[in-house]
Amino acid sequence: MDIDKLKFKDNGLIPVVIQDYDDQKVLMVAYMNKEAIKLTIETGETHFYSRSRKKIWKKGETSGHVQKVKEILLDCDEDTLLIKVEQKTASCHNGYKSCFYRKIDSKGNLEIVDKKLFDPDEVYK
Repeated sequence: MDIDKLKFKDNGLIPVVIQDYDDQKVLMVAYMNKEAIKLTIETGETHFYSRSRKKIWKKGETSGHVQKVKEILLDCDEDTLLIKVEQKTASCHNGYKSCFYRKIDSKGNLEIVDKKLFDPDEVYK
């Protein structure tokens, strides 16, 4: 694949949806630049671009909760990636398997719909 043919936003980033390979649960949404995509392909583990820190980061570099890449898919407009992964422990820095662990009910209230897999205070000291 020619990475230069992807349709990056003006900021040089492309959105990436991360999905569990086995149960198809959406784990997170992040962004990649060309370097992060190349590192992901080369290493077989996800790398992203942090918009707040303005640098590349490897998923799990602090927590050990790495994502092993199983498949990389490109949408029809060539402006979004879907990466299916084998997730070690959890993808969410708050301790849940998915970053989408809360649901908004019919009254607008937040409800936690997943169980916490680790205590972030113990991992991110």
